[in-house]
Amino acid sequence: MTDILALIPARGGSKGILRKNIRLFAGYPLIAWSIAAAKQSELVTRVIVSTDDEEIAAVAREWGAETPFLRPVEFAQDNTTDLPVFEHALKWLADVEGYPPDVVIQLRPTSPIRPRTMVDDAIRVLVNHADADCVRGVVPAGQNPFKMWRFNGDSKPLQPLLEVAGIDEPYNAPRQILPPVYWQTGHIDAIRVSTITQKKSLTGDVIYPLLIDPKYTVDIDTLPDWAKYEALVYSGLEMVSPGKSRRAMPETIEMIICDFDGVVTDNLVITDQDGKESVSASRSDSMHIKTLREKGIELMILSSEPNPVVMARAKKCRWMQFIILGCKIKGL
Repeated sequence: MTDILALIPARGGSKGILRKNIRLFAGYPLIAWSIAAAKQSELVTRVIVSTDDEEIAAVAREWGAETPFLRPVEFAQDNTTDLPVFEHALKWLADVEGYPPDVVIQLRPTSPIRPRTMVDDAIRVLVNHADADCVRGVVPAGQNPFKMWRFNGDSKPLQPLLEVAGIDEPYNAPRQILPPVYWQTGHIDAIRVSTITQKKSLTGDVIYPLLIDPKYTVDIDTLPDWAKYEALVYSGLEMVSPGKSRRAMPETIEMIICDFDGVVTDNLVITDQDGKESVSASRSDSMHIKTLREKGIELMILSSEPNPVVMARAKKCRWMQFIILGCKIKGL
């Protein structure tokens, strides 16, 4: 297999988070994270974004993906499944370019946090198993379906969702004796093109797993999800990134150095009629500073000028202060 196409679906009509595919996620457009995963692969030979939106297409091109076509509106609805999107892309590429890839990799933008080798690992699993129709990323399930129920209404009995051969009442059994179960993620699907064109499926019948470390489990649907997973990026987790990788938090912190405006203050300036400026700071900072000092962590303010407001607040809270004047650094 030589032609491996990474196809990234990104429609413009997101309802949960408006314009989410081009909204900045940890400093980069959300779609850039999936493009980076494809571009940094050793085995992917082409990267295409399927979108119905001109702006998304332009951003995708900025980050190195191709957008040779715009997806028709009928394949970009809220209830559109993945299969017709992939069928359209493959048919367009065959009809217009005469290009038939052997494998298609699906990289959903809503699962942007991926291990560095994940794409190539999935491709190798597919290539190494001739019977495989596709490879799908999975993680250990957070909830066990053998302890789930069918709900038939308030006035009707519950029914177990699943049964287990040899185990009576699996919903009462210790989890350790139940079959292990895994949850499919949106990180990656590696699919033989014949599975799509001949079997009319994105999975086919023989689906091999790519086991992913559960700490990478990310699926962004809401704004709280967005903030939660941005924090995971900033934690320094090893992952594919559109830019420089972020350093992990040090195990031992001895000093915190920060700016004054927008850190010690709320970043607002109040100006009176005479042009005199004042800023506001929170008294509760003092309590947290005391807690940090008790843990052996010193704090330092970095300032570009000897501002009396900065000096007064630093003295009040017993911060160390450094003033940077041009190329000279003077400790106070």
